[in-house]
Amino acid sequence: MATPTRAEVEDTYAEAFRSIYAEILITARDPRWLEHAVAAATGNASSTILCDCEAGLDRYVGPGFDADFATPDGRPGAVVQFHVPRFRKDRREALERSLLMRVSQNVLTCPTAACFNLLDTDDHFQLGRKLAYFGDGYQFRDVRHDRRVWVVPILGGEFTIDRRFGYRDGLMGGNLWFLGTDVDSALLAAERAAAAVADTPGVIMPFPGGIAGSGSKAGSRYSFTVASTYAEYCPTLRGKLGDKSRLPEGVGSVMEVIINGRDLETITIATRAGIEAAVETPGLVKISAGNYGGRLGKSFIYLHPQQ
Repeated sequence: MATPTRAEVEDTYAEAFRSIYAEILITARDPRWLEHAVAAATGNASSTILCDCEAGLDRYVGPGFDADFATPDGRPGAVVQFHVPRFRKDRREALERSLLMRVSQNVLTCPTAACFNLLDTDDHFQLGRKLAYFGDGYQFRDVRHDRRVWVVPILGGEFTIDRRFGYRDGLMGGNLWFLGTDVDSALLAAERAAAAVADTPGVIMPFPGGIAGSGSKAGSRYSFTVASTYAEYCPTLRGKLGDKSRLPEGVGSVMEVIINGRDLETITIATRAGIEAAVETPGLVKISAGNYGGRLGKSFIYLHPQQ
């Protein structure tokens, strides 16, 4: 039996930048309604280029998923992260608004859902108190599941939410590029990588299905936009760009996996797992990553182990 061909893994690095992030636990009566709550709460949060934050599912926990992770109310749960770039002057206000907007409009409204904090930090938001005003004076504080919570009467019964939600420094912008001979090979490699990254606790992939088919570069010829298509890596522009194209011969499609997470070590572990899962994909020419020579961030995730 022939040995699978391994794609080239370029000796380069992904350039991550600092964020502040919150990590919450959503629970629900069953996996179906839990999935609805997660999908709604993390919707339209792929990129802070135009989204209020970058959000995504870390992992499912509790009964039926991970018995070692006991949720406060003993129900199926999901760990979700929300990131805002640290370079934003209004980063704290922006993260709090994103949390309040997404939890109030998408978790509170989801049948049987509840919401708990996972970051026990000095820095925190009084998210539960602010959301509880939806109770129109009928809301009340209580201790449930050995936690200090707000309880909001709703048509479906009650909504329970922790009083405080912590936040701390994280990282955004870890990435892997998969250069394939065609769309099928590039996408299959990215899918394999995304599945492996998803198995790494502590990270999220904010783009649809964990994959971006429109990787961008910082800046644009238009003053009103901060990012634009990475023309040098667009296969259909190879003829127009000539020597300026950076695509290797035989590459017909590029897919990208973007990784945010709690710290550099965790994102590095996820990156290595993604590489190993994808490197033998048929038709995959090269695995690479995007960086700006340290101009965007100072945290480097190397594709090759460093001595």
